[in-house]
Amino acid sequence: MVETISFAGDEHIGVYTRVFEDVAFVPLDATEEYIGSVEKRLGVEVVQTTIQGCLIIGSLLAGNSNGMIVSGLASTEEINLLKKYGKVMLLERTMNAAGNIILANDHFAAVHPETSERTAEKISEFLEVPVLMMYIGKIPTVGMAAVATNRGVILNPGASATEIAEIEEITELPVGTGTVNMGSTLIGTGLLANSKSYLAGISTSGYELGRIEEVFGF
Repeated sequence: MVETISFAGDEHIGVYTRVFEDVAFVPLDATEEYIGSVEKRLGVEVVQTTIQGCLIIGSLLAGNSNGMIVSGLASTEEINLLKKYGKVMLLERTMNAAGNIILANDHFAAVHPETSERTAEKISEFLEVPVLMMYIGKIPTVGMAAVATNRGVILNPGASATEIAEIEEITELPVGTGTVNMGSTLIGTGLLANSKSYLAGISTSGYELGRIEEVFGF
């Protein structure tokens, strides 16, 4: 079964797609082949949409099994579509690229360190998980610096021992480091995953795939 794919020739599949346990959101112009790969490999229903009229759904949407958080600039039509699949929270402030600034699973969430405390509290209440305000490997856009599923958490290799320990303190899941697409440390840009399986960017090496499988226990 396919382990690596591209979106219209782009290896940064995490920028364009957001995957949850039972549903994945992909751009309107996703090909049947791409949709089929996501659907079969990750065991999800695939929904085509835009966010803010854009293709970069993975950068603008985040969440867990308790709800989805999306840019406050999303249109009413886009929000109503998301609401068919769960609760929706809007990020109304300047930092509204939810997929970039939020890393979440059903155990915890991490958010951009400059997120306001009130917004972090709202995220915690909405997703029903504890929230960390942190960098991951000196990268503030934690949603791009890591991928979290209900099987484990894979961080970019620059993550410090302190950052790893912070996450390990609030989850019993495996926490490890890795890269995608031949050394990219922005692992969230090139990896789609849930508790069932994963898909990596087309340039991801066999060694990198092995590390992803090791952390997530596939």
